[in-house]
Amino acid sequence: MEAAEAVHMGIISLVPAVVSVILAFWTRNTVFSLAVACFLGILLSGGGLLGFPALMKTALGTTSFSGLLLLELFIGVMIAFFQRTGAIQNVTLMLERRKFTRVKTQLMAWFLGMFVFFSDYFSPLFVGSTMRNLADKARISREKLAYIADSTSAPVSVLVPITGWAAYFTGLLIGVGTITNEAEAMSLFLQTIPFNFYAILSVLFVGLLAMRVIPDFGPMKKAERRAIEEGKVLRDGADPLMGSELTDTPPYEGIKTNVFLNFFLPVLIVVAIAVGTFMTLKSAKTMEAFLAAAVILGIIMRFQGIPFSDIMKTATAGMKGVMPAILVLAFAFSLNQLSKDMGTAHYIISVTESWLTPQLLPFLIFIVCGVISFATGTSWGTFAIVMPLAAPLAFTFSGGEVSLLVVATIAAVAGGGVMGDHCSPLSDTTVLASTGAASDHIDHVKTQLPYALTVASISAALYLLIGMVFV
Repeated sequence: MEAAEAVHMGIISLVPAVVSVILAFWTRNTVFSLAVACFLGILLSGGGLLGFPALMKTALGTTSFSGLLLLELFIGVMIAFFQRTGAIQNVTLMLERRKFTRVKTQLMAWFLGMFVFFSDYFSPLFVGSTMRNLADKARISREKLAYIADSTSAPVSVLVPITGWAAYFTGLLIGVGTITNEAEAMSLFLQTIPFNFYAILSVLFVGLLAMRVIPDFGPMKKAERRAIEEGKVLRDGADPLMGSELTDTPPYEGIKTNVFLNFFLPVLIVVAIAVGTFMTLKSAKTMEAFLAAAVILGIIMRFQGIPFSDIMKTATAGMKGVMPAILVLAFAFSLNQLSKDMGTAHYIISVTESWLTPQLLPFLIFIVCGVISFATGTSWGTFAIVMPLAAPLAFTFSGGEVSLLVVATIAAVAGGGVMGDHCSPLSDTTVLASTGAASDHIDHVKTQLPYALTVASISAALYLLIGMVFV
């Protein structure tokens, strides 16, 4: 790791991420916190006053950000169309006729999150926007809805072998140890799934909370009590991470809503294109799927009698509605780029690699990945950084064989990366969960964090047990 040690700035590299988190909790303003952290990091790294706009141009002038930007915009258009056609309202009425209780509503949101397994971006937005009205009527806090949507996005995607996550993860394994091709990498990935404790337990934890097997605790308990007793799904003074254009858009007067054409057909189009392109092209074209669905839904709206001018106005309103989330994502991408430039991840690895013994390897890799992904807000970036260190070490310790140590260590990389990403205020999926549920972003992070840390503690203990007993 000598090369990695040469490119980090030591403990200074942690300052921007730490400052952003502290300021976010203190000010409750995510955009301000991220902007200050970026500016401070630029000054510490010697970029000067002009370094800030240069950082923004570098971070945002990428296909990754532009793809996510377009995805957000098209999802915003679809949600606005759902509202304008009365689709969301009618779906809510359909579910209400089944007399959904608070428990059933939460279980339905949980099921929907697992159903939309193919995209960790679509899942939290779909679950939040679809279930929001029903959850509000059941007096479920927006924080709880955001938690359910968040916990069934990345934790589910990383467990399913036919997602972009699996393709990316197996790609990192090719050429490591005895893994020489895609088939062997996929075989190893399948073996790691039962040992991805954080992802499995995160999904199960949601179901147990929904069924009241585990009672709410911490800040979430307070939020749920407020919603139940006072009918306030948001706290006083909360700033939902979604514009009023996507929460207060009324149905077009006189429209006769067709739930299949106005809701289920667009959703089926998204699922069909995303899954179909993944199966044929090995890459789920989610953004293109939403574009196609939005265009088709717009055509349907015109045939239903909604004027073209109103359709375009609704589409523009939908784009405006997701702007708060896009601002957060823009600064989060910039901070991630800054952390990469300052070598934050390499520094974290450099101060822990001397402790990596066979017995502690899965446990420490899980912790390291969790810290890196929390500090940077990216699980995929964490995988790319840690896998080249962790997997070869595990193979070396196991004599080049695919042993339990190798399987557990690779699973720890996957689970640790998801863990930090799951609860970081800088994470794109955390932002999207707040957006879909129209929750205050920091309220979502604060209420989710104790649950995520509980699951992480259990997962870490299991990795420690595997290392101590079976290695």
